[in-house]
Order: sequence, then structure tokens, then C-alpha cells
Amino acid sequence: MDLAKFESMDVVMLMSIINMKLRDDFGGQLDQFVAFYDISRDELEKKLAKGGFEYLPEVGQFR
Repeated sequence: MDLAKFESMDVVMLMSIINMKLRDDFGGQLDQFVAFYDISRDELEKKLAKGGFEYLPEVGQFR
């Protein structure tokens, strides 16, 4: 999956994809996820915050 252009994606779809990848491939570790895809954690969190989502490290997901 090409997440290089996540800024232009629908925020709900983006959250769903990221949560699935976090769960299935990264054990809920956002830092590992953003490093693997070489994307900015700050920009990703800002994009998802526009949709009302925030990263909850205790569950390893955006909600």
C-alpha cells in the first residue's frame, strides 16, 4: 500500500487502513509504522486529528 500521499486520502478510510496495519503488522507501534512507510508521524496525527481521531498508545490504535 502506498501511503506516501496520505494527506489526500479520506480521513476515515485512512484511519481504518492505519489501524488495520498497526494491528496486523506493527503490534500497535506507531513509530515503527511511520518509519516503515517513511512518513511524518506529526503530519499523520494532524491529518487524523482533523477527523477527530487521536492515537491511543495503550490500545495501539487511532480512535
